[in-house]
Amino acid sequence: MPEEAVLITGANGEIGHGLIDYLQTNCEYEIIALDVQKLDPVLEQYCHHFVLGDILNMELLRQIGEDHKIRTIYHLASLLSTRAERDPELAHNINVNGTLNLLELALKQGLIQNKPVKFIYPSSIAAYGLPDTEQKRLAGKIREDQWLQPTTMYGCNKLYCEHLGRYYTHYYGQIQPSGARKLVDFRALRFPGLISPVTLPTGGTTDYGPEMLHHAAQKKPYPCFVRRDTKLPFMVMSDAIKSIIMLENVPRESLTQCVYNVTSFSPTAEEFYDIVKTAFPSAEITFELDASRQSFVDTWPEDIDDSAARRDWGWEPDYDQQKAFDDLLIPAVRSRYGIS
Repeated sequence: MPEEAVLITGANGEIGHGLIDYLQTNCEYEIIALDVQKLDPVLEQYCHHFVLGDILNMELLRQIGEDHKIRTIYHLASLLSTRAERDPELAHNINVNGTLNLLELALKQGLIQNKPVKFIYPSSIAAYGLPDTEQKRLAGKIREDQWLQPTTMYGCNKLYCEHLGRYYTHYYGQIQPSGARKLVDFRALRFPGLISPVTLPTGGTTDYGPEMLHHAAQKKPYPCFVRRDTKLPFMVMSDAIKSIIMLENVPRESLTQCVYNVTSFSPTAEEFYDIVKTAFPSAEITFELDASRQSFVDTWPEDIDDSAARRDWGWEPDYDQQKAFDDLLIPAVRSRYGIS
Protein backbone atom coordinates (compact mmCIF):
# COMPACT_ATOMS: atom_id res chain seq x y z
CA MET A 1 0.00 0.00 0.00
CA PRO A 2 1.49 3.40 -0.95
CA GLU A 3 2.44 5.82 1.81
CA GLU A 4 0.15 8.81 2.28
CA ALA A 5 1.21 11.74 0.14
CA VAL A 6 0.46 15.37 -0.62
CA LEU A 7 0.35 16.55 -4.23
CA ILE A 8 1.57 20.05 -5.09
CA THR A 9 0.76 21.36 -8.58
CA GLY A 10 2.63 24.37 -9.93
CA ALA A 11 5.35 23.36 -7.49
CA ASN A 12 8.03 25.48 -9.13
CA GLY A 13 6.20 28.77 -8.57
CA GLU A 14 6.57 31.31 -5.77
CA ILE A 15 4.07 29.69 -3.42
CA GLY A 16 5.39 26.23 -4.30
CA HIS A 17 8.89 27.18 -3.18
CA GLY A 18 7.67 28.39 0.18
CA LEU A 19 5.26 25.50 0.70
CA ILE A 20 7.77 22.76 -0.12
CA ASP A 21 10.39 24.43 2.07
CA TYR A 22 7.92 24.37 4.96
CA LEU A 23 6.59 20.85 4.38
CA GLN A 24 10.00 19.23 4.08
CA THR A 25 10.62 19.86 7.79
CA ASN A 26 7.03 19.81 9.08
CA CYS A 27 5.23 17.11 7.11
CA GLU A 28 5.15 13.38 7.80
CA TYR A 29 3.76 12.57 4.34
CA GLU A 30 5.47 12.04 1.00
CA ILE A 31 5.67 15.18 -1.14
CA ILE A 32 4.71 14.72 -4.80
CA ALA A 33 5.51 17.76 -6.95
CA LEU A 34 4.02 18.46 -10.39
CA ASP A 35 5.02 21.24 -12.76
CA VAL A 36 5.35 21.89 -16.50
CA GLN A 37 8.94 23.05 -15.92
CA LYS A 38 11.83 21.14 -14.38
CA LEU A 39 11.78 21.57 -10.64
CA ASP A 40 14.32 23.77 -8.89
CA PRO A 41 17.05 21.32 -7.72
CA VAL A 42 16.86 22.84 -4.24
CA LEU A 43 13.20 21.78 -4.07
CA GLU A 44 13.61 18.43 -5.79
CA GLN A 45 15.79 17.08 -2.98
CA TYR A 46 12.85 17.56 -0.60
CA CYS A 47 10.30 15.75 -2.76
CA HIS A 48 9.72 12.01 -2.83
CA HIS A 49 8.73 12.25 -6.48
CA PHE A 50 8.69 14.97 -9.13
CA VAL A 51 6.38 14.69 -12.14
CA LEU A 52 7.16 16.81 -15.19
CA GLY A 53 3.79 17.35 -16.80
CA ASP A 54 0.56 19.21 -17.34
CA ILE A 55 -2.63 19.31 -15.25
CA LEU A 56 -4.56 18.97 -18.52
CA ASN A 57 -3.02 15.52 -19.08
CA MET A 58 -5.71 13.20 -17.70
CA GLU A 59 -3.60 10.07 -18.24
CA LEU A 60 -0.79 11.60 -16.21
CA LEU A 61 -3.16 12.49 -13.36
CA ARG A 62 -4.67 9.00 -13.50
CA GLN A 63 -1.20 7.51 -13.13
CA ILE A 64 -0.40 9.76 -10.17
CA GLY A 65 -3.65 8.59 -8.56
CA GLU A 66 -2.70 4.94 -9.10
CA ASP A 67 0.82 5.34 -7.75
CA HIS A 68 0.07 7.42 -4.66
CA LYS A 69 -2.39 7.64 -1.79
CA ILE A 70 -3.13 11.36 -1.83
CA ARG A 71 -4.51 12.95 1.34
CA THR A 72 -4.18 16.62 0.28
CA ILE A 73 -3.92 18.41 -3.06
CA TYR A 74 -2.34 21.86 -3.00
CA HIS A 75 -3.41 23.19 -6.38
CA LEU A 76 -1.05 26.09 -7.10
CA ALA A 77 -0.78 25.83 -10.90
CA SER A 78 -2.42 28.63 -12.91
CA LEU A 79 -1.97 31.08 -15.75
CA LEU A 80 -1.68 34.51 -14.10
CA SER A 81 -3.68 37.63 -14.81
CA THR A 82 -1.55 39.50 -17.34
CA ARG A 83 -0.96 36.52 -19.63
CA ALA A 84 -4.53 35.34 -19.13
CA GLU A 85 -5.82 38.55 -20.71
CA ARG A 86 -3.61 38.00 -23.73
CA ASP A 87 -4.92 34.46 -24.23
CA PRO A 88 -8.25 34.02 -22.42
CA GLU A 89 -9.03 30.67 -24.07
CA LEU A 90 -5.74 29.18 -22.89
CA ALA A 91 -6.30 30.70 -19.44
CA HIS A 92 -9.74 29.12 -19.17
CA ASN A 93 -8.39 25.77 -20.28
CA ILE A 94 -5.55 25.74 -17.73
CA ASN A 95 -7.22 27.54 -14.83
CA VAL A 96 -10.70 25.99 -15.06
CA ASN A 97 -10.36 22.68 -16.88
CA GLY A 98 -7.11 21.93 -15.04
CA THR A 99 -8.82 22.58 -11.71
CA LEU A 100 -11.76 20.39 -12.71
CA ASN A 101 -9.34 17.57 -13.59
CA LEU A 102 -7.75 17.81 -10.15
CA LEU A 103 -11.11 17.91 -8.38
CA GLU A 104 -11.93 14.69 -10.20
CA LEU A 105 -8.61 13.24 -9.03
CA ALA A 106 -9.51 14.23 -5.46
CA LEU A 107 -12.94 12.63 -5.88
CA LYS A 108 -11.46 9.35 -7.12
CA GLN A 109 -8.96 9.34 -4.28
CA GLY A 110 -11.82 9.95 -1.84
CA LEU A 111 -13.69 6.97 -3.25
CA ILE A 112 -10.62 4.73 -2.99
CA GLN A 113 -9.82 5.81 0.56
CA ASN A 114 -13.44 6.18 1.66
CA LYS A 115 -12.74 9.56 3.24
CA PRO A 116 -12.60 13.19 2.07
CA VAL A 117 -9.45 14.38 0.33
CA LYS A 118 -8.48 17.94 1.17
CA PHE A 119 -8.14 20.33 -1.75
CA ILE A 120 -6.32 23.59 -0.94
CA TYR A 121 -6.82 26.29 -3.54
CA PRO A 122 -5.18 29.73 -3.68
CA SER A 123 -7.72 32.13 -5.12
CA SER A 124 -7.20 35.86 -5.61
CA ILE A 125 -8.53 39.36 -5.08
CA ALA A 126 -8.99 39.27 -8.88
CA ALA A 127 -12.31 37.53 -8.08
CA TYR A 128 -13.61 40.96 -7.08
CA GLY A 129 -14.72 43.68 -9.45
CA LEU A 130 -15.54 47.23 -8.43
CA PRO A 131 -16.96 49.61 -11.04
CA ASP A 132 -14.59 52.57 -10.55
CA THR A 133 -11.91 54.04 -8.31
CA GLU A 134 -14.39 56.16 -6.36
CA GLN A 135 -16.48 53.13 -5.42
CA LYS A 136 -13.26 51.27 -4.63
CA ARG A 137 -12.26 54.00 -2.19
CA LEU A 138 -15.70 54.11 -0.57
CA ALA A 139 -16.04 50.33 -0.27
CA GLY A 140 -13.21 49.97 2.24
CA LYS A 141 -12.64 46.42 3.45
CA ILE A 142 -14.56 43.93 1.31
CA ARG A 143 -15.97 40.62 2.53
CA GLU A 144 -15.88 37.33 0.64
CA ASP A 145 -19.48 37.75 -0.59
CA GLN A 146 -19.25 41.33 -1.90
CA TRP A 147 -18.48 42.81 -5.35
CA LEU A 148 -18.02 39.46 -7.08
CA GLN A 149 -18.10 40.78 -10.64
CA PRO A 150 -14.55 40.08 -11.90
CA THR A 151 -13.34 42.10 -14.87
CA THR A 152 -10.48 39.83 -15.98
CA MET A 153 -10.40 36.29 -17.33
CA TYR A 154 -8.12 35.31 -14.45
CA GLY A 155 -10.65 36.66 -11.94
CA CYS A 156 -13.51 34.89 -13.71
CA ASN A 157 -11.52 31.65 -13.64
CA LYS A 158 -10.75 31.97 -9.94
CA LEU A 159 -14.33 32.75 -8.95
CA TYR A 160 -15.70 29.88 -11.04
CA CYS A 161 -13.20 27.45 -9.54
CA GLU A 162 -14.27 28.54 -6.06
CA HIS A 163 -17.82 27.58 -7.05
CA LEU A 164 -16.62 24.27 -8.49
CA GLY A 165 -14.86 23.45 -5.24
CA ARG A 166 -17.93 24.36 -3.20
CA TYR A 167 -20.04 22.12 -5.45
CA TYR A 168 -17.71 19.13 -5.11
CA THR A 169 -17.59 19.60 -1.34
CA HIS A 170 -21.27 20.14 -0.57
CA TYR A 171 -23.40 19.05 -3.53
CA TYR A 172 -21.66 16.42 -5.67
CA GLY A 173 -23.80 13.28 -5.91
CA GLN A 174 -26.87 14.96 -4.43
CA ILE A 175 -29.27 13.18 -6.82
CA GLN A 176 -28.31 9.80 -5.34
CA PRO A 177 -31.21 8.47 -3.23
CA SER A 178 -28.93 7.74 -0.29
CA GLY A 179 -27.40 11.21 -0.42
CA ALA A 180 -23.86 12.17 -1.34
CA ARG A 181 -20.80 11.08 0.57
CA LYS A 182 -18.38 13.90 1.31
CA LEU A 183 -15.33 12.88 -0.71
CA VAL A 184 -13.77 16.27 -1.46
CA ASP A 185 -12.93 18.87 1.18
CA PHE A 186 -12.27 22.07 -0.78
CA ARG A 187 -10.75 25.04 1.05
CA ALA A 188 -9.77 28.28 -0.72
CA LEU A 189 -7.78 31.32 0.30
CA ARG A 190 -8.39 34.60 -1.50
CA PHE A 191 -4.88 36.00 -1.49
CA PRO A 192 -3.85 39.63 -1.89
CA GLY A 193 -0.57 40.49 -3.62
CA LEU A 194 2.25 38.31 -2.29
CA ILE A 195 5.81 39.48 -1.66
CA SER A 196 8.71 37.03 -1.43
CA PRO A 197 12.31 38.05 -0.71
CA VAL A 198 13.50 34.68 -2.05
CA THR A 199 11.76 34.07 -5.38
CA LEU A 200 11.27 36.50 -8.24
CA PRO A 201 7.76 37.59 -9.31
CA THR A 202 6.22 35.68 -12.20
CA GLY A 203 4.08 38.17 -14.09
CA GLY A 204 1.08 38.78 -11.86
CA THR A 205 -0.60 42.18 -11.93
CA THR A 206 0.14 42.80 -8.23
CA ASP A 207 3.84 42.14 -8.84
CA TYR A 208 4.76 45.82 -9.19
CA GLY A 209 5.53 45.91 -5.44
CA PRO A 210 7.95 42.97 -5.25
CA GLU A 211 9.38 43.81 -8.68
CA MET A 212 10.22 47.29 -7.43
CA LEU A 213 12.06 45.80 -4.47
CA HIS A 214 14.02 43.15 -6.40
CA HIS A 215 14.97 45.54 -9.22
CA ALA A 216 16.26 48.10 -6.73
CA ALA A 217 18.42 45.52 -4.96
CA GLN A 218 19.87 44.41 -8.31
CA LYS A 219 20.49 48.04 -9.35
CA LYS A 220 18.19 47.62 -12.33
CA PRO A 221 15.88 50.46 -13.47
CA TYR A 222 12.23 49.69 -12.86
CA PRO A 223 9.25 51.24 -14.69
CA CYS A 224 6.33 50.79 -12.31
CA PHE A 225 3.23 50.12 -14.42
CA VAL A 226 0.59 51.56 -12.05
CA ARG A 227 -0.20 55.05 -10.75
CA ARG A 228 1.38 56.31 -7.55
CA ASP A 229 -1.99 56.36 -5.78
CA THR A 230 -2.79 52.71 -6.61
CA LYS A 231 -3.64 50.90 -3.38
CA LEU A 232 -3.97 47.12 -2.99
CA PRO A 233 -3.71 44.62 -0.11
CA PHE A 234 -0.48 42.62 0.26
CA MET A 235 1.14 40.06 2.53
CA VAL A 236 4.55 38.43 2.74
CA MET A 237 5.03 34.92 1.39
CA SER A 238 5.76 33.39 4.78
CA ASP A 239 2.34 34.56 6.00
CA ALA A 240 0.75 33.11 2.87
CA ILE A 241 2.34 29.73 3.66
CA LYS A 242 1.22 30.07 7.28
CA SER A 243 -2.38 30.66 6.17
CA ILE A 244 -2.31 27.63 3.85
CA ILE A 245 -1.06 25.36 6.62
CA MET A 246 -3.50 26.75 9.17
CA LEU A 247 -6.48 26.30 6.85
CA GLU A 248 -5.39 22.78 5.89
CA ASN A 249 -5.12 21.77 9.54
CA VAL A 250 -8.40 23.16 10.90
CA PRO A 251 -11.21 20.60 11.46
CA ARG A 252 -13.92 20.79 8.80
CA GLU A 253 -16.63 21.38 11.39
CA SER A 254 -14.93 24.65 12.41
CA LEU A 255 -15.32 26.11 8.91
CA THR A 256 -18.40 28.16 8.09
CA GLN A 257 -17.44 28.72 4.43
CA CYS A 258 -15.25 27.29 1.68
CA VAL A 259 -13.49 30.53 0.73
CA TYR A 260 -11.61 32.85 3.10
CA ASN A 261 -9.92 36.22 2.68
CA VAL A 262 -6.49 36.64 4.24
CA THR A 263 -4.42 39.81 4.22
CA SER A 264 -1.91 41.92 6.12
CA PHE A 265 -1.28 45.50 4.92
CA SER A 266 -2.41 47.84 2.13
CA PRO A 267 0.21 50.32 0.88
CA THR A 268 -0.06 52.61 -2.10
CA ALA A 269 2.44 52.24 -4.92
CA GLU A 270 4.00 55.51 -3.75
CA GLU A 271 4.45 54.08 -0.24
CA PHE A 272 6.20 51.10 -1.82
CA TYR A 273 8.41 53.55 -3.71
CA ASP A 274 9.28 55.50 -0.56
CA ILE A 275 10.17 52.35 1.39
CA VAL A 276 12.33 50.96 -1.42
CA LYS A 277 14.09 54.31 -2.01
CA THR A 278 14.88 54.62 1.68
CA ALA A 279 16.43 51.15 1.70
CA PHE A 280 18.14 51.54 -1.71
CA PRO A 281 18.70 55.29 -2.30
CA SER A 282 20.26 54.79 -5.73
CA ALA A 283 17.26 52.83 -7.04
CA GLU A 284 15.98 54.05 -10.42
CA ILE A 285 12.19 53.78 -10.23
CA THR A 286 9.83 55.58 -12.57
CA PHE A 287 6.07 55.46 -12.93
CA GLU A 288 5.15 54.51 -16.50
CA LEU A 289 1.48 53.69 -16.70
CA ASP A 290 0.31 50.53 -18.43
CA ALA A 291 -3.33 51.44 -19.02
CA SER A 292 -4.47 47.84 -19.39
CA ARG A 293 -2.92 46.58 -16.17
CA GLN A 294 -4.01 49.73 -14.32
CA SER A 295 -7.58 49.03 -15.40
CA PHE A 296 -7.35 45.64 -13.69
CA VAL A 297 -6.13 46.94 -10.33
CA ASP A 298 -8.65 49.78 -10.35
CA THR A 299 -11.38 47.13 -10.00
CA TRP A 300 -9.63 45.23 -7.19
CA PRO A 301 -10.27 46.27 -3.56
CA GLU A 302 -8.03 48.56 -1.54
CA ASP A 303 -8.42 46.20 1.38
CA ILE A 304 -10.21 42.96 2.21
CA ASP A 305 -12.00 41.80 5.34
CA ASP A 306 -10.40 38.66 6.76
CA SER A 307 -12.51 38.56 9.94
CA ALA A 308 -14.07 35.21 8.95
CA ALA A 309 -10.64 33.54 8.89
CA ARG A 310 -9.75 35.18 12.20
CA ARG A 311 -13.01 33.96 13.74
CA ASP A 312 -13.14 30.41 12.32
CA TRP A 313 -9.52 29.31 12.52
CA GLY A 314 -7.56 31.94 14.40
CA TRP A 315 -5.84 33.55 11.42
CA GLU A 316 -3.48 36.43 12.14
CA PRO A 317 -0.47 37.49 10.04
CA ASP A 318 2.95 37.58 11.64
CA TYR A 319 3.98 40.69 9.69
CA ASP A 320 2.36 44.10 9.47
CA GLN A 321 3.74 46.61 6.97
CA GLN A 322 6.61 47.99 9.04
CA LYS A 323 7.71 44.63 10.39
CA ALA A 324 7.43 43.06 6.93
CA PHE A 325 9.88 45.49 5.37
CA ASP A 326 12.17 46.23 8.33
CA ASP A 327 12.53 42.73 9.76
CA LEU A 328 12.05 40.46 6.73
CA LEU A 329 11.94 41.83 3.20
CA ILE A 330 14.74 44.42 3.17
CA PRO A 331 17.27 42.29 5.13
CA ALA A 332 16.46 39.13 3.16
CA VAL A 333 16.64 40.87 -0.23
CA ARG A 334 19.97 42.47 0.76
CA SER A 335 21.27 39.03 1.69
CA ARG A 336 19.93 37.44 -1.51
CA TYR A 337 21.89 39.86 -3.69
CA GLY A 338 24.99 40.06 -1.48
CA ILE A 339 24.43 43.62 -0.29
CA SER A 340 26.04 44.50 3.03
